[in-house]
Amino acid sequence: MSRSLQLTNSELIEKSVANNESVLTHTGALLALTGNRTGRSTKDRFIVKENSTEDKIEWGEVNRPFDAEDFDRLWDKVNTYMDERDHYVSEVHVGSNSNHYIPVEVRSELAWHSLFSKLIFIAPEIFNEENKEVWKITTAANYVCDPETDKTNSESCVIINFLRRKVLIAGMRYAGEMKKSMFAVQNFLLPEKGVLPMHCSANQTTDKRTTLFFGLSGTGKTTLSADPKCALIGDDEHGWADGSVFNFEGGCYAKCINLSKENEPLIWDAIKFGSILENVVTDDKGIPDYSDSKYTENTRVCYPRDFIEGSVPDNEGNEPDNIIFLTCDLSGVLPPVSVLNENAAAYHFLSGYTAKVGSTEIGSTKSMDFTFSTCFGAPFFPRPASVYADLLIKRVRRNNTKVFLVNTGWTGGGYGTGKRFPIPVTRSVINGIQENKIDFDNLVYLDKLNLHIPAKLDGVEEKYLNPRSNWDSIEAYDQECEQLCERFRNNFKKFDVSQEIVDAGPK
Repeated sequence: MSRSLQLTNSELIEKSVANNESVLTHTGALLALTGNRTGRSTKDRFIVKENSTEDKIEWGEVNRPFDAEDFDRLWDKVNTYMDERDHYVSEVHVGSNSNHYIPVEVRSELAWHSLFSKLIFIAPEIFNEENKEVWKITTAANYVCDPETDKTNSESCVIINFLRRKVLIAGMRYAGEMKKSMFAVQNFLLPEKGVLPMHCSANQTTDKRTTLFFGLSGTGKTTLSADPKCALIGDDEHGWADGSVFNFEGGCYAKCINLSKENEPLIWDAIKFGSILENVVTDDKGIPDYSDSKYTENTRVCYPRDFIEGSVPDNEGNEPDNIIFLTCDLSGVLPPVSVLNENAAAYHFLSGYTAKVGSTEIGSTKSMDFTFSTCFGAPFFPRPASVYADLLIKRVRRNNTKVFLVNTGWTGGGYGTGKRFPIPVTRSVINGIQENKIDFDNLVYLDKLNLHIPAKLDGVEEKYLNPRSNWDSIEAYDQECEQLCERFRNNFKKFDVSQEIVDAGPK
């Protein structure tokens, strides 16, 4: 007879190992392999199209429509499948703010998926104290969809149904699909309340000043916000409401590729009993090799936020003093830090220029590639980009928030010839921003890029500040700069915005 099990974290770890779902590493962290799907499966992700979503979703390759009746049939089939075997139930919140959390019941076929949901989301002392309508996630890792009868794209699917308040995940072991599905749900719902949902990490200084770090996976978002000098609010998903920046999550989901204790001590120390590693290579003693990408570049660790020493206890901070757009520039053209005015902030937020650094999407054949991801998280924002950009600018203007573009990518040449900015240099940039060491009265204008940069900054050599001077060939730099500017211009043609915002971009 099958059972519905609601277990503690330790019991879930024990079950996962006993069921051969995972193994323990030498630090006690759980290690799970996710098979052929080691990242987000974009072609298998759908949103149910019905009256409440039809005119509000930016439908297309990212947000694929799914028929409502087909969803109901598949939901019933998968949940019947779950009823026939032991499964695990967790009750969590998505969002730390009492006004804006979503209560979620997660039903998992795998024990470690249930543990993941309790780590990445918020496991409250009292579930749904505000008595809100409950969302449901069913994740059946071993269920095999039939594309012909189930109307899916493959043997797997991720389907969000806003009307029914349900998320169906089938045929996938990659746990990040749970996280990103509920992120998309909040991203759809919160703007109707005037709250800006954000794909960013957040920390605060000792005097409670908040900094937001926007960026795609691999740009340094998690690494840079996990700073021993600051208290961590969260590493990935937040909302900006009146008087508050609040975390959607209770845990962190950090990339592990090339992880080192020297450069990322807080993350390194968080990999212990109670955390989960995904697709990390280990030796026969259970010791990870974080430089080995045998399974994927998208190796991961999930751990509770309180594994980070000094994290903000209540998962919330003040409205931000600083916003940092992290870009990993493969061309080696962009400076390590630029100061953005209001229009430039809108331009670069909409552009979301960066690189795919060991892509989190399955099927990606390049570990490095140029990309533009609107709002620095296009796959997770269901509404038109202008909705989120308008909210950002309104809040930046009202809060007098300073905005910066920080390049964590290459200098002295592009990818393959130059070198990536050393992490200590980038940390000096971040410290300069957070400690108000940027001299706004002494900025240098870069004409072609249409950017303003500091003339000097403590801890950063002058050769780094203006990248043109750090190339062996000025002619080669100018040529690469023109190509990058053209990429920006071509990408921005799709946006219907004011001329002032258009004019704030590269020339």
